[in-house]
Amino acid sequence: MTDLSTDRLLLRQWRDSDREPWAAMNADPVVMEHFPAVQSRADSDAMVDRASEQIEAAGWGLWALEVRDTGEFIGFTGLAVPRFEAHFMPTVEIGWRLAKGAWGNGYATEAARAALAHGFGPAGLDEIVSFTATTNVPSQRVMQRIGMIHDAAGDFDHPRLPDGHRLQRHVLYRIDRAQWESTR
Repeated sequence: MTDLSTDRLLLRQWRDSDREPWAAMNADPVVMEHFPAVQSRADSDAMVDRASEQIEAAGWGLWALEVRDTGEFIGFTGLAVPRFEAHFMPTVEIGWRLAKGAWGNGYATEAARAALAHGFGPAGLDEIVSFTATTNVPSQRVMQRIGMIHDAAGDFDHPRLPDGHRLQRHVLYRIDRAQWESTR
């Protein structure tokens, strides 16, 4: 199992103590603005279980995110295999979700850079993508800050959202190993 560390953050395996604050985040309509709905406790717990299993199996995944100085759990950042079909599959995506109180501190960017380094380093990936609803400008800014390039031709309608849903249209960002190495 691999934990990652930055100057301010620890990307680590999930703990039982993360479940309650994680469920609270997923029940917060502000945090979940760019997702189809808030999540139940059962859905939140199921995501923790999947993320933990992925980290155990592969040594990477959607790590729990902790502020090193305080030990505070603030969300997740990491790598995942998308669970739907799209024209850019198969792939590994990078993603993040942080508690409202952690926004605006550069944590998502800092943690995402560590996840990319692991993805292109020990995990041996050749390309990593990220995607989000067109309305999620803050996440798109993180994608840009970590060196990802918008693939406008790859933008897509998310197959798990019904036609006409306000979040259906998604932007696709990409970065390959050579691009990542040039940004280091």
